[in-house]
Amino acid sequence: MKNLAINGGKPVRTEPFPSSPVWGELERENILKALDSGNWGYPKWEFVTRFEEKFAAYQNADYGICFNSGTSALMGALWAAGIQPGDEVIVPAYTFIATASAVIQLGAHPVFADIEPHTLHLCARSVEEHFTPKTKAVIAVHIGGRPADLTRLRNVCNNRDAALIEDAAQAWGAEWKNERVGAVGDAGMFSFQSSKNITAGEGGIVLTNDEKIAGFLRNYCNCGRLEDKPRYEHYFIGGNYRLSELQGALLMAQFESYPKNLKTRQDNAELLDAELSKIDGIVPVNKDENVTSNAFHMYMLRYKKKYFDGLPKNKLLQALEAEGIPVHPGYTLPLYKQPVFIERAFGAGGKQDTTVRDYGNLRLPETEIACSEEAVWLTQNVLLGTAKDMNDIIQAFGKVKEYYKELLQ
Repeated sequence: MKNLAINGGKPVRTEPFPSSPVWGELERENILKALDSGNWGYPKWEFVTRFEEKFAAYQNADYGICFNSGTSALMGALWAAGIQPGDEVIVPAYTFIATASAVIQLGAHPVFADIEPHTLHLCARSVEEHFTPKTKAVIAVHIGGRPADLTRLRNVCNNRDAALIEDAAQAWGAEWKNERVGAVGDAGMFSFQSSKNITAGEGGIVLTNDEKIAGFLRNYCNCGRLEDKPRYEHYFIGGNYRLSELQGALLMAQFESYPKNLKTRQDNAELLDAELSKIDGIVPVNKDENVTSNAFHMYMLRYKKKYFDGLPKNKLLQALEAEGIPVHPGYTLPLYKQPVFIERAFGAGGKQDTTVRDYGNLRLPETEIACSEEAVWLTQNVLLGTAKDMNDIIQAFGKVKEYYKELLQ
């Protein structure tokens, strides 16, 4: 008799987990208010300006500047920090491609450093090893909503006179040593793309405590204008990276429910940590007393196949999916193994740019292990479920562990 659902057994659950995005009457009211105002964009903002102020205050930052996407926000943060063509920017390879493509779109060169196996975050020691005289910035990615080690990365950057930019696309409400992320470095960006915990379909914001950087950011996203100059005078090369008032209206409404939803995710993650860590071979990403708040855009764990007699990660995920648990393999390729980086197709029309280093022989062992063998995610909407939903997840992992030898036959 087979016990696992993938082999014909009864699944742990058949009902769906909560869907995303989550919205209510306030989103509807705000959209209609913005619609009826006729002021759908710059310069007659109301919701966008209010959201910039509210979000910056929530993250304990002095300035917030909205952009039309997280990618353009990251480009703006790098540009405002002084990144120029030919400069090098150190980034992790275990991240979404925008972390590196924003660097390329400014004419700079991404340099990949390895991650820490216990956190899946950029490793400060590896960052130091990849510094060159051309290195002008480091991008710390708060993957999954858990802050990277900002203390060590800040020290590395200070010692080398490099900017520290935070890719906090997934980290609203995250804290490192009781300090909310985003403005711990020189600047930090957040995303409001459709999969995110707060969303307007698209959108982003950059936070900073540096008045000069904030001014440059407003110039960059607003076609190079200065706020105190006539509308058709342009002082810098920028672009139209502005957020619309309709998106601002959505974000203001989304923000109202965020603290409650954050608490739900954190409570559910605590339950998963406590129970999944009891299963040999299932290792939740480690806790750290310096992480005083984890935003849990994803719940991340590491799978140790030696405790499953070498069962490949994809077989584990297939078995869990059959039990009704929507697990995610995470990033399955390091960025330097993506076709665009192998071919260095960074030029116009996809032409190869031979001025950029050849990534073909690069090997970052911890990144590659995470991609191919270990990293497993549960997405943020799953963490909005009930305690019963979390217990189903725990039961499914336990069931697969108990009967995994069915998968080896």
